[in-house]
Amino acid sequence: MAKTIVITGASSGIGAALAEQLAERGDQVVLAARSKDTIESLAQRLGAHALAVQTDVTVRREVERLRDRAIDVFGHIDVWINNAGRGMSKLVAELTDDEIDDMITVNVKSALYGMQAVLPHFKDRGAGQIINISSFLSRVPMASIRSAYSASKAALNSLTANLRMDLAATHPNIHVSLVMPGLVSTEFAQHAVYGTPPIPPGAGAPSQTAEAVAAAITAVIDHPVAEIYTNPPLAGFARKYFEDVEAFEAGMRGRS
Repeated sequence: MAKTIVITGASSGIGAALAEQLAERGDQVVLAARSKDTIESLAQRLGAHALAVQTDVTVRREVERLRDRAIDVFGHIDVWINNAGRGMSKLVAELTDDEIDDMITVNVKSALYGMQAVLPHFKDRGAGQIINISSFLSRVPMASIRSAYSASKAALNSLTANLRMDLAATHPNIHVSLVMPGLVSTEFAQHAVYGTPPIPPGAGAPSQTAEAVAAAITAVIDHPVAEIYTNPPLAGFARKYFEDVEAFEAGMRGRS
């Protein structure tokens, strides 16, 4: 059965690949991003079941307008995917107040606005799904140059888990899922604040395509789970890290 799915950060990379896959199978997709021309072009290519809504997800009222527009056009929302985000390349010792604020605003508050905007609608319907796109780096410090980005995604992980626990008893048909990609071959690294230097050896499993990550997200839509690593070997890396943090980090330093 076709679903109505809101995707933030839909102008490129994972978001655009996901929109294409979902539209191709018949879902109604609502594309949100700041770049109006880009998402309108994508929506036109995807056809009548795609809607472009220019949105700055760091502004709560714009996220609420996105929700309202999706409901006005398609009648309801089945899935809300918080995919918008941005990277930053800076070590912990060098971070400024403004840089931390930027990462929290873009990667955490935007997702919070999305969750809070759509939750009343899902509660009224008695069903729905929220999917938050995080990162493997939120769990394992394999690229310390991504310190603020990783910290913001770790905060997103916590919000996601707490919301899932809050809803489990009272609204069991509202699913909350966390998706953690590793390296993905998109323009994300190029668009990171301060660019992206070479990542140290051993920084995770081989890179995935945006299409592969989108396929993993689609699987979560069809079969909701609490969380997934889109690149399966990364789950093993994370388990090893938490089994013995000191030994794991010592091993990583030895490879650098």
